[in-house]
Amino acid sequence: MAAFIVFYDANVLYPAELRNFLMHLAMTGMFRAKWSADVHEEWISSLLKNRPDLTRERLERTRQLMDKAAPDVLVTRYEHLIPGLVLPDEKDRHVLAAAIHCGASVIVTFNLADFPRESLREFGIEAQHPDEFIFNLFDLAPGRVIEAAANHRSSLKNPPKNVDEYLAMLEAQGLTQTTSALREYMHGLN
Repeated sequence: MAAFIVFYDANVLYPAELRNFLMHLAMTGMFRAKWSADVHEEWISSLLKNRPDLTRERLERTRQLMDKAAPDVLVTRYEHLIPGLVLPDEKDRHVLAAAIHCGASVIVTFNLADFPRESLREFGIEAQHPDEFIFNLFDLAPGRVIEAAANHRSSLKNPPKNVDEYLAMLEAQGLTQTTSALREYMHGLN
């Protein structure tokens, strides 16, 4: 099992397309993905606000499947760290506390401004945009990222997506560098 630990912030777990790709990447064994019950609650609440057609029950099922997808993904017992942390937005302190507690090296988040380098440096943690994170993985092990993308694309059934549609979907999630890199290996996604 990989020793490199990555903590997913709530904003990369919603929308589903990015969450699913990040889950497929986690299954490659290149790193150990982590999150917390607070992160789950945050993405589920946000999704329910924006998608009243979904039910909490359905999203709780997704939550359970995520928690079972890999060993030891759920971070607990980090709450004691929260009061001592300083971030621009106090609501993000639970993310940093959980990342510290589990020994994460990276927090994958869209909200880079909420996790300034100087606030994370003392803990040996870096905040990375999902595109930067995935592109870095691609640089380390392109075959594994391509395999994860191919597995993710083949898992899409409703509706299925051809390679061009799949890459357009990833690009719409803000994964521009990743999409450019994957385009060079489109044959690997078939």
